[in-house]
Amino acid sequence: MAHSTTSASGGSAPLVDGGPGHGGFWALTLGSIGVVYGDIGTSPLYAMRESVVAAAGQGNPVTEPIILGILSLIIWALILVVTAKYVVVLLRADNNGEGGTLALMALASRALGRSSGFVILLGIISGALFYGDAIITPALSVLSAVEGVKIVTPAFEHYVVPLTVVILVALFAVQSRGTAKVAAFFGPLTLVWFAALAVAGLAHIGQNLTVLYAFNPYYGVNFLLHHGIVGFFTLGAVFLVVTGSEALYADLGHFGRGPIRFAWLVVVLPSLTINYLGQGALILAQPSAIENPFFLMYPQWALLPMVILATIATVIASQAVITGAYSLTRQAIQLGLLPRLEIRHTSEEISGQIYMPRVNLLLLVGVLLLVALFRSSSALASAYGIAVTGTMVVTALMAIVVIRKVWRWPLAGALALMLPFLFIDLTFLAANLLKIFEGGWMPLALGAIVMTLMYTWRRGSRLLVLKTRKSEIPLETLVASLEKKPPTRVPGTAVFLTGDPAFTPTALMHSLKHYKVLHENNVILTVETADTPRVDVAERVRMEPVGETFSRVVLRFGFMEQPNIPKALAVARKLGWQFDIMSTSFFLSRRLLKPAAKSGMPRWQDRLFISLSRAANDATDYFQIPTGRVVEVGTQVTV
Repeated sequence: MAHSTTSASGGSAPLVDGGPGHGGFWALTLGSIGVVYGDIGTSPLYAMRESVVAAAGQGNPVTEPIILGILSLIIWALILVVTAKYVVVLLRADNNGEGGTLALMALASRALGRSSGFVILLGIISGALFYGDAIITPALSVLSAVEGVKIVTPAFEHYVVPLTVVILVALFAVQSRGTAKVAAFFGPLTLVWFAALAVAGLAHIGQNLTVLYAFNPYYGVNFLLHHGIVGFFTLGAVFLVVTGSEALYADLGHFGRGPIRFAWLVVVLPSLTINYLGQGALILAQPSAIENPFFLMYPQWALLPMVILATIATVIASQAVITGAYSLTRQAIQLGLLPRLEIRHTSEEISGQIYMPRVNLLLLVGVLLLVALFRSSSALASAYGIAVTGTMVVTALMAIVVIRKVWRWPLAGALALMLPFLFIDLTFLAANLLKIFEGGWMPLALGAIVMTLMYTWRRGSRLLVLKTRKSEIPLETLVASLEKKPPTRVPGTAVFLTGDPAFTPTALMHSLKHYKVLHENNVILTVETADTPRVDVAERVRMEPVGETFSRVVLRFGFMEQPNIPKALAVARKLGWQFDIMSTSFFLSRRLLKPAAKSGMPRWQDRLFISLSRAANDATDYFQIPTGRVVEVGTQVTV
């Protein structure tokens, strides 16, 4: 019923980058360190250990070529996958300030027009896989955090799962306070975490400068060429260093391009690189440190503080994918892939800072189910990576379309830029698919469920529009007919809400059919959402006459404003409309959907679409219309 204009154009919203006028750049940079980079920032806890174990195996000698080869692969994965692909290239591909794979899908499909079906399918696949990552990351990170406490006191072993549940519930409970407030709390803590990573790494690099040779990509390539299938398995572990990079792109709307890039290049990338090099230097000096090279980098007196800090950091890691899931869901709603859900804006400066109660609850339920099912981080580790690598592959494919069609690069240039990234992503995906029977099936199954929901909603909505359009009459045609042969008139004003002001609202047609009367004044009302926090009162209402007793009204609200139709219509008095709420009735169409005998979808999909439509938010509450002034006209529609 409401029409949104927020995804109508590409290009950045000017507020997204957090200009200095809001004192925003440094605050957003600090916030992005806590939210965007929480996931990728905790990879040093396990990525180096898993990579060395995969390459050398437990108990086998760890040689210098192996360590230099792994370090080289890690460094160049960070440079090529995160820095080059996401920070340099993809952060430019925003949809009105929003990032993520659905932003790419919108840009690409708009450029391709009617031949965009394949791109839309890619967007649905990538969005579905991201939800898998959004559920796995909190479960894995918090479980690993609580298990880390056992290093200090083994007495916690039997309380790992209960403590994990408590922490997760608390984490999801604070989401309603808004991304800005959560980031303000998490940012400084994560900054301390990255400082601790760099300090420990520098101390060990200074004892063995040999690890600096790892910046030469020769060592990584040489390792892969001489280790065959073992090198391939090792790639699956090396990929752990870049998990979380997709959230970097998905959270673009929360913090903006400038702060995200600055935080990565100045703080996050140097700290991660130094820490991995330090772990490599430690293992070369003490091969036995392979058991837990991260914590063994620190002296005994610093072990307990680092376990506590690591626990905090791994909890924070969950935040990146949670906020990314909010952004993704909002875009899915705007793009017609999901029904309308409640969205609460939590910042006047940044349109992307939102909280979605239903999504928050569903994520929490999914995360708790995973914890109960797998019960340990090692069991969950096998499921990690497939969802992320799959999303990265799809992102690279859609980026080629955007670079070619939207940025208008030559095809050869677009392919030359993105095919190397696509090759890297496909290689990582193949390495991670080896884990499919060890838990990797879980994100694929979850992704299949979300894909089914998105595809069903999109397909069902289109079929519903096609069916209702057949019975709809252009508004001008009906008005001309009614003015030639006017029905009985009754006092007052009737307001008919519609998403398409060019056609007669269903509620108006059924009102004429059943009541056989027409109000003295009739308004065809459409609500639009602007991409600014607030809309000036002078621009709130647009009116145009359609005949003597009909008018078409468009109301515009900012993304931070809760739509209030009665209050907005009062502004129309300045335009000549004597609006009186007590003599106005609002007519809304409430469709009762039924599966058709001969539907365009299978019966099970019909029923699923009907269930999704019932989950959509009620228009009366959303637009703050007094319930005593609302007339809902029920219509039965088959799909």
